[in-house]
Amino acid sequence: MENVIAERMLAEAVTGEALNTLARQLEECLNQNRVRPQWTYLGLDGRRMVCVYQAPDAEAVRRVNRQAGMPATSVWTSSLHQAPGAAAPAGDVVVVERSFPQPVEFQAIQALEEGGAWCLDLHRVRFLRTYFSLDRRRMLCLYQAPDAEAVRTAQKKIGMPFESVWPARFEPH
Repeated sequence: MENVIAERMLAEAVTGEALNTLARQLEECLNQNRVRPQWTYLGLDGRRMVCVYQAPDAEAVRRVNRQAGMPATSVWTSSLHQAPGAAAPAGDVVVVERSFPQPVEFQAIQALEEGGAWCLDLHRVRFLRTYFSLDRRRMLCLYQAPDAEAVRTAQKKIGMPFESVWPARFEPH
């Protein structure tokens, strides 16, 4: 089984309750495709969402999304990298999206962040986990922080590339 990420930008805001209702309605489809929802992070605006699944492959997640009428902006397989001793992110988090024009080595990005650990501490930003695409061109990182601006500021100061930074809430399944 693979870690599969589905990123969504929704035309209309949704609630965590609506997502749970949809998940219950899709239970048979999820089971048929051997897709297990792991985590959902819903932007505080209700329009941006990242879902993490365990699935045989990305295509299984795409099939479920089509059947649900929930198109994903992007679906990709990933490796998971966590902070030592970190529990699964829950509650409010900050999501950092990174894209790279060329494949990158995880160790290079990790070294940059480790070199800036002092700055993360200064802004009360704590790394939780990263999903790194198997093609090495996409990354989603989760942090705990006072707000998205603290993460954005720390990322800029340490020279970490990012596409967007947004606050989200963990939605249990």
